[in-house]
Amino acid sequence: MLSIGFGARYLTPAEVWSGLWDPGSPYYGIVHEMRLPRTLLGLMVGTGLGLAGAIMQALTRNPLADPGLLGINAGASAAVATAAVFFGVSTFFGFVWFALAGSAIVTAMVYAVGGGRSATPARLALAGAALNATLLSYVSALLLSDTQAINKLKFWTAGSLASADFATVERLLPFFAAGLLTGLLVARPLNALSLGDDAARALGANPSVIRGAVIVAVTLLCGSATAACGPIVFVGLLIPHMVRPFTGPDLRWLLPYTAILAPVLLLGADVLGRILGSPGELQVGTVTAVLGGPLFLYLVRAAK
Repeated sequence: MLSIGFGARYLTPAEVWSGLWDPGSPYYGIVHEMRLPRTLLGLMVGTGLGLAGAIMQALTRNPLADPGLLGINAGASAAVATAAVFFGVSTFFGFVWFALAGSAIVTAMVYAVGGGRSATPARLALAGAALNATLLSYVSALLLSDTQAINKLKFWTAGSLASADFATVERLLPFFAAGLLTGLLVARPLNALSLGDDAARALGANPSVIRGAVIVAVTLLCGSATAACGPIVFVGLLIPHMVRPFTGPDLRWLLPYTAILAPVLLLGADVLGRILGSPGELQVGTVTAVLGGPLFLYLVRAAK
């Protein structure tokens, strides 16, 4: 309700309700053409990023793992920027295939450079940080060399829900649904894998299949979210840590609660950006970075 209500013109709860259900309402156009698609997109993107962060933390046994920090979002961003500058792609449906490919390649590279099955949290974090810095520099160089690309992607590179429409929501839905289903189905076997490969095999799980399913889920969730909204960081890092004290480490509880609460953070940041930036707005990616940075530093200190 807050996400639909706040904007250049504030709508009261009664006006939001009228705009949702009454085609004759003066607010129907505002709600259905601008606010509702933005809210639905925020729900899907927040859920996807939160779930991806939780399963990445479980797979890598790294409490600081996050699709943004490990370079996965940067891989999608680099692929989308390449598509925009070199191939003239300008639509979500065009971006999403490049974003999925970029996410998959970087996920595999981080895992391989980090040591594969013998990867440690520190090596994964270092590999992700190195790839993240390299790819973001590449994106900046591409955009600075192409004025038209800067104008086309300037809000996208900051992480924004402002360009949401129902067409984007509909095209994102199949990728989001496939990634969400895969991520939730992997919860039980990923619990077994957290005990080690040998223990997982003894419990009837196949470690290679589990890792493959996690990479597929993360690629679908992060790639499609980045194609739709641009790189948004810290959502996948913050929410699992906020949920874990209440659910414990069991992913059968952690993942569903993360999937519910992550979009609360993303939509909350989006609403806050609209309030603080009024009459314009602050991009949601900027707000999540400002909120997430201090908590990330706290987690680094707490983990020693």
